[in-house]
Amino acid sequence: MMARFRFCSCILGVSLGISAHLAAGANLALLFPGWEVTYLKKGLIGKHALRGTGLWGSGLIVLFASVLITLTGWRRGCFSNSGHCKSMLISLLAGFLAFWGAFACFVTSGVALKDGPFCMFAVPSSNETQALKYGYPFKGLNDRNYLYDHFFWDSVCIEPPRAVIWHVIFFSTLLGISVIQILLVLAQLINSLLGFFCGFFEKREI
Repeated sequence: MMARFRFCSCILGVSLGISAHLAAGANLALLFPGWEVTYLKKGLIGKHALRGTGLWGSGLIVLFASVLITLTGWRRGCFSNSGHCKSMLISLLAGFLAFWGAFACFVTSGVALKDGPFCMFAVPSSNETQALKYGYPFKGLNDRNYLYDHFFWDSVCIEPPRAVIWHVIFFSTLLGISVIQILLVLAQLINSLLGFFCGFFEKREI
């Protein structure tokens, strides 16, 4: 019975590790719009991308948790001689850690998609001309949603080129990855709880 729980931990741990690498890659892409370094050097990157929740949340934290979960499943390293209950308890704590990291990325990505990209756009000035500035042109729009109105995608943001598409693709990717991670973590938490209690009762029977 315990072998099944360990096998599930291995599969879930490896899956979380793969998703962590994908999340980190998506967040890195957001720091280099159009694969240009210029915007990052000039500080022209949106606050949601700079928070880096895909790097430290769904990335490093989930990766660290996935390593712990996988090691406890395979009973490798410092977990090779640990008892079933101890291994499952560590796996359970690692699951909670991964959930926190994935949830932070989920919230940030959702807010980023709601606010829209950080880009250069034209604003009316006092002398009936248009001035250019960086900001969030789609933030606070109540009558139209830029996500469903593709006319906005090429007509509002001037720089970076194709800023809306870049923003939507990679933050949607982060949102999707964080949802998958949360589901994997919930499965791992259930697996760890069952493994913990089964190991506890098996030990008592012995």
